[in-house]
Amino acid sequence: MTKTPRIYFRVLTATLMLLSVSLSAFGVKIAVLADTHVTPGNANEEKLRQAVAEINAGDARLVILAGDLTNEGSDEQLANVKAILDGLNKPLFVIPGNHENNWSQSACKTFNDLWGNDRFVTETDSLVIVGINCGPYMKMGDGHIKQEDLSWLDATLAKRTATGKRVLSVCHYPIMPDLDNCADYVAVLQKYPVVSHICGHYHTFKHYKGGDIDALMCRALDMRNGNYGYSLLTVTADSVLLHDKQLGVAPMLKHAYAIDTDITPMAAAAKEDFALPANVRISLVHRDEASIFTRIGLDKDNVYFGNSLGCAKSVNKKTGKVNWTYKTSASLFARPAVAKNVVVVPTADKRLVWLNKKNGRVLHEEAAQGPYVADGVVEGNTLYQGGYMTFQAWDIEKHRLLWHYDSIFNYCQAAPTIAGNDIAFGAWDTNLRLLDRNTGRLRWAWNNGKSANMLGPGNCVPVVAPDKVIVVAPDRYMTAIDRTTGRQLWRNNDFKYRESLGTSADGKTAYAKTMDGEIVAVSTEGSDFKLLWRVDAKLGYEHAPCIVVESKGIVFVGSRQGLMSAIDPVKQELLWQYRLGSSEFNGWEIDSNGDVYTSLIEGTIWRISCEL
Repeated sequence: MTKTPRIYFRVLTATLMLLSVSLSAFGVKIAVLADTHVTPGNANEEKLRQAVAEINAGDARLVILAGDLTNEGSDEQLANVKAILDGLNKPLFVIPGNHENNWSQSACKTFNDLWGNDRFVTETDSLVIVGINCGPYMKMGDGHIKQEDLSWLDATLAKRTATGKRVLSVCHYPIMPDLDNCADYVAVLQKYPVVSHICGHYHTFKHYKGGDIDALMCRALDMRNGNYGYSLLTVTADSVLLHDKQLGVAPMLKHAYAIDTDITPMAAAAKEDFALPANVRISLVHRDEASIFTRIGLDKDNVYFGNSLGCAKSVNKKTGKVNWTYKTSASLFARPAVAKNVVVVPTADKRLVWLNKKNGRVLHEEAAQGPYVADGVVEGNTLYQGGYMTFQAWDIEKHRLLWHYDSIFNYCQAAPTIAGNDIAFGAWDTNLRLLDRNTGRLRWAWNNGKSANMLGPGNCVPVVAPDKVIVVAPDRYMTAIDRTTGRQLWRNNDFKYRESLGTSADGKTAYAKTMDGEIVAVSTEGSDFKLLWRVDAKLGYEHAPCIVVESKGIVFVGSRQGLMSAIDPVKQELLWQYRLGSSEFNGWEIDSNGDVYTSLIEGTIWRISCEL
């Protein structure tokens, strides 16, 4: 009796293996690489070469690499992986992953230069295979399908499925819940006969449902304990099969299911009931055709921003009408810097471009040490601008470089803070620096003792008080440094700080958003850490690096999924919340009337007006 279940299991396993061999003989077979995480000289480099040799000797029709080719997306790492993949003798289709998108030396441009685009589409006799980038884009955040890519996906599938072909979709993240606009993505896919969605990211095998679409997570190159390999995906007339192909080992069936393209549309999300006070008005200023990764610039009449298509734009505050557009050759991540008569656009294609504020006409441009992803700050007639391995001061009217500080070992991302004759800024080389505003001379540099770049204050706008500089960082500490000497005064990790920081109107309080969705208020006075209050902003888990601002006695904070909270710092309580969308807040700006403006990654710009 005890042997019967074992015999049955062996027979069932053998049957499944025979079935899979039979089916795969008549199907479209695809080799799927994901999460190869190659850096020059690491173990994965040689294992990827072995995988390429095996794939070349196998019967897969084509190869997909579903993101995370490298560890940091540097130019060197990407070129190295490309050289290895060029050894494939089958068609290759590649999309980036979060390790290419989040910490890119080139602001994501090198990937496109090497592979032509960050999305792809190809066809077999029976399938349309479409891959799409899902971020996050040059800062911590959820996955997001760019607005223009959603439009392209819909138009592409409408055309290519007209002949009866079915669809295999690919991105680095699972459909749900990792994508903030997963509902929009699924809404497009559900219009077409999708046989499966495949992804990487989690370094595992899994069959799940994403909006009633069958979906498969595929293995990483390195699954640990000497288990290196890739996945083999086979799509037949009626089935999908996913095999684990360890290097040097026969394929092993992991998942198999019958194709069902009769998909039930996702139910609409329940409408949230947010009651606003009578004195608060929230209005949509502009909805762009692309995603927006930048904060906005403001003047009396207009807002200025850059989008994922590389367009810098001026939009009228009242009408939302586009005044002008200036096109660059790469996505924009740094906001246009607004001066008296011009805006200066820091580009990811390594230029600073001076534009006429009224008509967007190019007045001057400088090939400079970019790419630029940091927000610049205009004070008087000077632009203070962080770049790649440099920080610069420019005379705006004369288009002249006043000084530059070049002892930086990675890129600047957040805006600097200017106070008196001091400029404080962080970079992704672990260091916070204080420079002399007039000469660019280094006053001091501080780091938290961590060797990993990504644990430093690289995307935090510092709070500068009369006697100290305060920062937060992904090491989950808030730190105060003596403004004169650079000596560390205190460090606190009572709360899960990350990259969101701001200051009160009087400068006496620093506000930090935590990863638990709280706002923590800390005194900027005195030599010791002093907690003033904490309020649950009811944002849930948080990692969006969005600054915190105060206007008209209200503290504003934005989330990774479009939810804003307003807090009364005197009563120390949550006043109200409102959802502006599903994606991350890029930041806040306050105009001369005290109105608060913000942009969301999904391509919207909003105004929040609070009457006293």
